[in-house]
Amino acid sequence: MNDLLPLFPLDLVLFPETPLPLHIFEPRYKEMVGECLREKSPFGMVRSNGRTLANAGCTAEIVDLLRTYPDGRMDILTMGRQRFEIIEVNDERSFFRGQVEPFSDDEAALPAPPELRTSTLEMHGELTKLASIEQVQFEEEHPLLSFQLASNLPVDLDFKQTLLEMRSERERLKVLLDYYSKVIPKLQAMMFGKKKAGGNGWVH
Repeated sequence: MNDLLPLFPLDLVLFPETPLPLHIFEPRYKEMVGECLREKSPFGMVRSNGRTLANAGCTAEIVDLLRTYPDGRMDILTMGRQRFEIIEVNDERSFFRGQVEPFSDDEAALPAPPELRTSTLEMHGELTKLASIEQVQFEEEHPLLSFQLASNLPVDLDFKQTLLEMRSERERLKVLLDYYSKVIPKLQAMMFGKKKAGGNGWVH
């Protein structure tokens, strides 16, 4: 990308091919989103803790303008598209813009074997059921299955940022599988404890 990419710093992580609804209310971001709508161009979602920006983010394409308000606020639906690294940040306008370098998974990275995809999907389903997270159907052969799964999890943002920056689907799925392997037994123990407490020590 030769042009400067408008940047939207928020304390969240957007993954490619995942949706993100946004309520736009700050004047500088109303200006930024307005330009993107007119030019049919993306902006960059980048994680920020209020003081610093992450080194990598994901472009957001505005796929629907859901609602406009008399004071200029907007509800929009975006879709994550292309990951990028920030080379340099430009602060000449009211909102940040960045010189960025797009990146994808390494071509030399080993593909994720079918059994890894199946195991990760199964454990994801088990975790979401235990945690009472909305069940979502996923395509097992989706090339970015790991991002689809991670976007459905209320996990630590550092964990999500690490996944975003990894350049191998195989390695991302292995990291997720390891996460499920550690968290599921803890959730099962919690459920067991609740059943005992609710039944005076007896499991129903």
